[in-house]
Amino acid sequence: MLAASFAAVPFYSWFCRVTGYAGTTEVATAAPASISERTVTVSFDANTAPGMAWEFRPKQRSVTLRLGETGLVFFEAYNPTDRMLAGQAGFNVVPFSVGGYFDKIACFCFNMQVLKPHERVDMPVTFYVDPKLLDDRETRDVTDITLSYTMYPADLPDDAEAAAEATTRLAAAPTERGNKIDQ
Repeated sequence: MLAASFAAVPFYSWFCRVTGYAGTTEVATAAPASISERTVTVSFDANTAPGMAWEFRPKQRSVTLRLGETGLVFFEAYNPTDRMLAGQAGFNVVPFSVGGYFDKIACFCFNMQVLKPHERVDMPVTFYVDPKLLDDRETRDVTDITLSYTMYPADLPDDAEAAAEATTRLAAAPTERGNKIDQ
C-alpha cells in the first residue's frame, strides 16, 4: 500500500499533463501556424503557499489574444528577506476543461527560481490558446480563462548562487514583446 501511494503521485501528475485534467496546461515549442479571429481574455492570478516569504503578483491583470496568437506576460517576485530563497511555482487554468488547449512555450514555472536577499525580478510566461479549443463541444464557447500560479518554498540547490544568476538571466531575456495588455 505504501509503495502504491508513492507511485500514485507521479501517475496523477502524468495523467493531468496528458489529459489537461484539473486545469493542467500543455507545453509547446512554438505557436500553431494558424491564428483564429476568435479572441479569449486570459486573466492572471498569483498566490504564495504557507511558508513562502516572497511577494508574488502578476504584472498585468489580463490580456486579450486571438486563439493561436502568442502572448507574453510577466509575474513579479520579490524576496523581502535578508537571505537567499528558492521557490517553485505550481499552476493551473480555469475552467479546467481548457487545460489541454492552453500551451506554454516558456515559463518560469518550468524551473526552480532563486532570489537573492531583497531581489525583485519580472518572470516571463510565453503561451497561446490552441485554436482547436473551438472543435471541442465542452470548450468552444469559452471566452475567459484564468491562469493561476502558487509559489511554493523550495530547498536551495547546492549551487544557489548559480541558480540565482539563472533566475536573473531568465527575467532579463524574454523572447517576445508587444501584446495588447488590458490593465
